[in-house]
Formats: sequence, C-alpha cells, structure tokens
Amino acid sequence: MPSIVTGQPPPLQNPLLPLREIQRTSLEPRIREHLKIETVFHRCLCTDSGLIYNQHACNILITFADGKSRKQVPLKKENGQTVTVPLFQSQENIAGKITIEPMQGKKIDHNGVKVELLGQIEMYFDRGNFYDFTSLVRELDVPGEIYERKTYPFEFSTVEMPYETYNGVNVRLRYNFLKFTAMKFSAFAFFFGYKGGIVECKRLDAASCLFVPAALYVLKVTISRGYGGSIIEYQDFMVRNYTPPPPINNSIKMEVGIEDCLHIEFEYNKSKYHLKDVIIGKIYFLLVRIKIKNMDLEIRRRESTGSGTNTHVETETLAKFELMDGAPVRGESIPIRLFLSPYELTPTHRNINNKFSVKYFLNLVLVDEEDRRYFKQQEITMYRLQDETS
Repeated sequence: MPSIVTGQPPPLQNPLLPLREIQRTSLEPRIREHLKIETVFHRCLCTDSGLIYNQHACNILITFADGKSRKQVPLKKENGQTVTVPLFQSQENIAGKITIEPMQGKKIDHNGVKVELLGQIEMYFDRGNFYDFTSLVRELDVPGEIYERKTYPFEFSTVEMPYETYNGVNVRLRYNFLKFTAMKFSAFAFFFGYKGGIVECKRLDAASCLFVPAALYVLKVTISRGYGGSIIEYQDFMVRNYTPPPPINNSIKMEVGIEDCLHIEFEYNKSKYHLKDVIIGKIYFLLVRIKIKNMDLEIRRRESTGSGTNTHVETETLAKFELMDGAPVRGESIPIRLFLSPYELTPTHRNINNKFSVKYFLNLVLVDEEDRRYFKQQEITMYRLQDETS
C-alpha cells in the first residue's frame, strides 16, 4: 500500500476499509477507477480533518455590496495571525456578488451553484463537530458549464444573527464566507481522513459527501461537480450586537468578613456595565484584627462549555488592579475607580444554544502578612453599548 505523497506519513495501518475491498464493490468502472488510492493521494492535500482536493480549477472572489464603506475590525485566526474583516450585526442585509473565473484554457462542469449562510458553534474539546443554529440557502445557478468569468449576485435580507462572534478558551463562534465543491457519486461515497499518521477510509451511506472546514457563521458557496474534487474558499466576517442601557441597574452592596477578625463593607455603583464603562465603588473597613498587606480587585471571566459530566469550566483573570498597599485601620475607606476600556472584554453570554456561557466577576482579594488570601467574588453583567467604537 503506498504512502501519502504530501508529508510522507507512515504506511496505512488497519484501515477501516482496505483498498481491495473498495475494488470489490459493485461501483461502475469509472467510479471505481476514480477511487483508486494512488490517484486520490496524488491529487489530494492532507490536513488534520481530512483531504482537501485540487483547488486550482478556478479563482473565486466574494465581495460585499457595501464593502468599501462597511466598518472593518481585527479578527485573530487560529494560527495566531490577525486579519481585518467586515463587521455586521443582527437584522442587517448581507448582500454582494460571487465571481467564479476558470483557469485559462479550462472549463468547469458543475451540477449547480448555491450559497448558504450557516451559524455554527465548535467546541475545542470536540473538534470537527459543528452545532448549527442558523441555515439559509440561495440557489445561484442550474447545472451547466462555466467557460469564462461569471458573476452571481446574492442577498440575505434582515438576517437573524442572535449571537456575537466569540473566540474563547474552549469554544468559538465566528462568521465567515465559505465556498467549496461537492463530490457526487451515483452509489455511495468514501471519506479519506488522515489522523496521527494513519489513513482512515470510511464508507458513508449517502448520495453525496461534502467536506466542510471549521467555521461558525458561514456563507458557503457550493459548485457541485461530478468526480471533479472540491474547491475551498472562505472569508471571515464578524458579528456584534448592541444593547441599550438597562432601565434598572442596581448597585452592589455587601458586608463580608471573618468573625472577630475582619469585617468589611464593599459597594460597586452598578451591577451592569458596558464594555467601555468605569467601575466606581468603595471598600469600608468596619473591623480589622489581622495584618492586611495589600488588597486587589480582579476582573475574571468564566467560560462554561458542554453539559453534565462533559462540562468544561475555564476561568481567566483579565485584569488585576491594586486598591491598597499597606495595613488599613478601622473606619478607613478605600475608593475604587477601574476603567474597563483597556481590557479585552465581551458581553455576558448566557446559555448560548445550550452549548456555552460566558460570565464576568469582580473578585476582591486581600492578602495578609502570612500570605493568606481572603476573597469575595461578585458577578456582574457586561453588555455592548451602541456608541462604542470597538
């Protein structure tokens, strides 16, 4: 059995479906010839999630109708690079055009062209599985041939995008435009995957097999072809939704302490803050019988993904602000003024599609001279205000 040309992985070990079994199937000769592993390996590019087929049959350009005037924002990719992408919000129209240009001297035989807008959530501990919460489709072309550059207009009107783009520790929710070609066989299809140096071949009981890269909100252009292989192209975009100031925004006031040792009262001016807000408050010492060395205020983000026994919780300390250095005395009041704009905060997300939640907490930490820590944590709600610049 030959090895994959790209990357030179080890030979095939215990495949789910050996080559000889593929050759014994009742497929018509043309399909059986197309499925020969030597041919497929020669034409394929290997990735962690599967095989991406020859991408050089045509060039594809996706442009927005208001691309020049629409606001652009930075988006950090999985590889660590930062790109600039268009910014949308829920209930906006997403319109533009898709240009397909075959390579010089070539043509594209296709079984139809369509564009889809998908919303998906991906968990990092469950890579490769996507949870759809939005699906819109527009048919762009009927089966035929493309000999020269062809442009297709598209429009999705007042698109409901209830969730913001989010890229966290264990989960991501992002939007992008994606284009790929579907391979279609008359009987059934096979998926060749490469993981850990082993090539796996799985039989899929379906009339067609689509190879979809990771994405969360996706505008997907599909050129369906027979036996031609898939062509993948995508462009990210970001979604942010805005919230008006809440009509009721109560302050947070609480007395905490250790019996006969420490008794303090803390107060924050609000319980709900926008991303560029200022936290104003005070700490009042009612009783001090332990030697306090310093006091800090932390902003913590808690991300919960999954459910039941598969729940994953990650807590990040996004900011640490020193309120006091030295020992306080009874009756002393320490003011708080913490600006939120320097920190990379997101709105609070509560049970997004039953998959994940993101909550924020103010954590008041006191450290005594023996380095013992005393803390009190209080949840706050974050929201994005319309006039924020980012």
